[in-house]
Amino acid sequence: MKRFQQLLALGLTVLTLSLTPSSWAGPGHDHGDTPAMTEGAASPRFTAVSESFELVGILQGKQLTLYLDQSADNSPVPDARLELELAGQKIPVQAQGVGEFVVSLAQELPPGQHAVMVTVVTARETDLLAGELDLHEDEHSHAQTGLLAWLLYAGLALLILALSVWGLRRRFGRRHPFLGGAA
Repeated sequence: MKRFQQLLALGLTVLTLSLTPSSWAGPGHDHGDTPAMTEGAASPRFTAVSESFELVGILQGKQLTLYLDQSADNSPVPDARLELELAGQKIPVQAQGVGEFVVSLAQELPPGQHAVMVTVVTARETDLLAGELDLHEDEHSHAQTGLLAWLLYAGLALLILALSVWGLRRRFGRRHPFLGGAA
């Protein structure tokens, strides 16, 4: 019986260690005393690229910020003028700095896919960039989904452990009247 208890303890230890995530960092991977990064919701964004220009748009509520760079060297485009058409409507664009522009929307965009067309006008060339802004309704964060999955796995592991202990006690806990003893 003592041998069985040792094997059971070893089996439960192996099961426990295989279900827990590894949290040990190897050499060079411990990140020292730096604070942990927090997860936050990413703002919806789009990109539009041509041979000459790269445009990134970031939407925050009713404000759309546009960043315009040269495709060749990723440097901001000086003295550019933008004309924006979003979801079929022309919207005025304000220059904020070199290669940075701001658009104020009259109302927030509804969920769905919205076509974006931007005409870039500089002293040397004019180019048309096209992209698509994909907006989704609010969803649960990945952290909450991960926590729910972890709780589900932990509950499943506890159920398996409880059923194993119950089965072992039932199998080895009862006496066998046909073994031993004189008749």
